[in-house]
This record gives sequence, structure tokens and C-alpha cells, in this order.
Amino acid sequence: MHPETAPTTVIDTPDGTIRGLDRRSTQVFKGIRFAAAPRFGAPVPISRWDGALDATMYGAQSHQTPGVLERTFGGGSLPMDEDCLFLNVFTPACDGAARPVLFWIHGGAYMNGTGATPWYDGSSLATRDDVVVVTINYRLGAFGFLGDLNRGTQDQIAALRWVHDCIAAFGGDPGNVTIFGESAGGSAVLSLLATPAASGMYHAAFAMSPSITQLRNAARGAEAEAQFLAAAGVSSRAEAAGLDPERLLAAQQELVREAGAGFSGFSPTSGTELIPDSIRRAVAANPVPLVLGTTRDEMQMFTAFNPALGQLDDTGLARLAASTFGGAPEAADALDAYRAARPGASPTQLAAAIQTDQVFRVPARTLAELRAAAGTPTWMYWFTWASTAFGGALGSCHALDVPFAFHNLHRKGVEAFTGDGSDRTLVADAYSAAITGLARTGRGSWPGYDTARRATLQVDAVTGVVDDPEPALRELWAGTTARAGLAS
Repeated sequence: MHPETAPTTVIDTPDGTIRGLDRRSTQVFKGIRFAAAPRFGAPVPISRWDGALDATMYGAQSHQTPGVLERTFGGGSLPMDEDCLFLNVFTPACDGAARPVLFWIHGGAYMNGTGATPWYDGSSLATRDDVVVVTINYRLGAFGFLGDLNRGTQDQIAALRWVHDCIAAFGGDPGNVTIFGESAGGSAVLSLLATPAASGMYHAAFAMSPSITQLRNAARGAEAEAQFLAAAGVSSRAEAAGLDPERLLAAQQELVREAGAGFSGFSPTSGTELIPDSIRRAVAANPVPLVLGTTRDEMQMFTAFNPALGQLDDTGLARLAASTFGGAPEAADALDAYRAARPGASPTQLAAAIQTDQVFRVPARTLAELRAAAGTPTWMYWFTWASTAFGGALGSCHALDVPFAFHNLHRKGVEAFTGDGSDRTLVADAYSAAITGLARTGRGSWPGYDTARRATLQVDAVTGVVDDPEPALRELWAGTTARAGLAS
């Protein structure tokens, strides 16, 4: 991309001199290389450079086939390259203020996305809350998560190591780093909590709508690698290393067409050298403060414009309930509970509500319960503010909270996604403050989660604490938690 037409600033870092953008209220450094890696190889940290590094434009993103969300967020136009290990820094000033650091891991099902997406621009957070924001790239799909390699997670650790070594030059405190991310980025946060290799590099964590059910064990990793190699027409990892990137992407897309195989085709894998223990058990035991939560209507992002699901009738809904909850009495009771919780919802919306709980909300709550039992500091939130776009079809859908988290309501395309509700700023104020407050204090600003009160921050036009939201649905899932658990 072309560099911005803005004044520049030059600073010294432990790795050398670097030139970034001076936006007056913030200083921005784009496309800083933090590591390099051969295909399927471990990342190698950068060495010092000579001269002034130009950090006025973003670096390439990992090879991918951009999805709907990536196009919505405006991140699909960057060049793609296997040489993609770049990060970006947004800071109020490059001084000695030792500000809290927010380290963002993008989502995209471990197959899409980039830290350079405009909606992830950290300038607003940096200005409003006097923090330093770092956004990163990591290798995606087979390039980052083939079999048991976990190279994408290693890339994230390499970026954290760069932050530890260099962020003081950008006005940040390497002793106060909060990792946060959404969707795959949220579950990547959890995988970092689970690996000993990242220990000591972060001090708090905020997982937004973590795709916990994508996380997998070594057996599933080996199975997915075999499926991928077959789709690529090769018999070994070494042969795959010699294919051109387009062939690897085509093989990935073949897996995606098989919903079950594609969802866990490429993701952090436990039972490996990097993540030796169960991710769920390791996260439960990790004493680092953790905030996690979901939106109310995650799956409406995926069902609202699906023609097949748009025609779902009561018979089809009953089949979905039976496949999820079991026999006729159980399924009927489940549908009664969901109809009571979502009065006036269509069959498609009720199906989305069931799938939202199965894929996102129940796994997140189960993890919070495990941490509560272990005595590790945990807070839960529930984002329920609903988009007014498309006649309200999206509800409080997956990724709706991203522009609110970054307080980027002014970014191109955001209003088309959120609608133009006059209360949007109130929501952004409350939600972004929850994130930056964790970074600043190391604690949530509301009561911690336990299985007695189940205090939850409900983020909406009026944000406040609710105890045990939707208890009937929670109790409904209590006997079927295994259906929404971790395979890791």
C-alpha cells in the first residue's frame, strides 16, 4: 500500500532507527518485521538493520482467500506473501511514559485476516486511553497450522518477544502487556495462556468470542494434515513444502467445503511440544487475569443471509434441536426454553441462538467455570447491543463488537455493519473501557465470575452487571456441555 501523506517521525530502537508517521495525537509505525521464517519452519527473530527502517506502510499479509468479514473490515486489498511476519504500533508518544500495552491478535478462523485491517487501527484507543496498541500478522492456514506444527502460535510468541525487547522505545511498558483478540484471535489468546513458551510475556488477557471449539488435540491435527495432503495431491509434508502457494490455498478451500473438517483443519494443537497439556486445563490453571465473553447472537452473522436457513420452518428447527439435544422430549423442552428467551424470534433466529450457545457461549462459560473452580481470576461479559443495519437482521452478531472494542465507529464501512444508532458511542465507551481498564489495573472493573453469583458485564446501550443471565438456557446446557466442549 502507498504510505500516508503525513509528517514522519524517527526514533531509535534496540534493533535500529525507524521512521514512522506523526499524526499529531498519535505516532504510528507500520509493517515492522519482527521475524522471518521458511515454509513450515519456526520463526527466526530479526537482527539489527542498517539505516532507518521505513515503517510508513503496512507489510504483506499471509496467503489467504479473504472471506466476507475480511472484505467487510476492509483488509482484503493488501498483497499476500509468505514473508508476512510484520507488526504495527500505535502510540501517543515515543517517550519514557511506560504505558500499558494492548497486543491484538486478529480473527479469521486461522485462515484469514491481517493486523493491518483498518478497523484494527489502534490510534483511537491510544489517544483516548493513553495506551500503546500493537497489531500483528501471523501465518495462517497450512502455512501456520499444518498438523502439529503450531507455527502461527510461534509467530505470535515471536511478536510478543519483540514487544518485550523493543516496546519501551515506543512509550510502552514491557512489564504490562495485555493480549486480546476476537474469534480465532480470542482462542489464540487462550492458546498463548496454555503454552509455557509464552509465560511471562503477557500480564492479562481478554478473549472476545473465542472460537474454542476450533482448538484441537494432536490426533485431530494429524487427521487434518492427512486430509489436507490428500487434497493437495501429495503424500508428505516435505512434498507440500515444494508446492506453490496457490495450490496450498486450493487444498485449504477443499477442506473448508467440508464443514466439520474445515473448522478444525488449521488451528492451535495440544499434545504437542509447544502446547503439551490440554488447552482447557492449562488455561484453567493459569493465574493470569482473564476476561472472556461472547455476543448474544454470534451465529446470526452466518445465518441471516443464508437462503437455505432463511427458509427454515418449524420442522427443520425441530430436527436441529433433536440433533443437538437428543430425543423428542429433550428437544421439545429445549425449543420451549429458547422461545421463552427469544420471544418473537423466527425459526432461523432460534436456530442461530442454539448454534451460538453451542459454538461460542457454552464453551466460554464452561472455561470460566473451570477457572472459578481453580481459583484463577476470571471475569465474564455478554455483548448484547444489536445492529440496526439490514433491518436488524444481524442482531448482536459475531464480530459486531470489534469496532466498539477499538472505538473505531468512524471507520469506513462500520456504520453499514452496525447501523447509525445514536447510542453507539455509549457502547464503545463502555466496551473499550473494559479492555483498557483490564490493561491498566490487571482486573475487571466488575465482580469476578463464580458459580454462585455468575456476575456478568452486559454491554449494551446501558451497560451494567447482571447475575446469571438466561439461567434457563444455562441449565438446559448443563447436561449437554460435552457437545460444545474442547477437543484439546
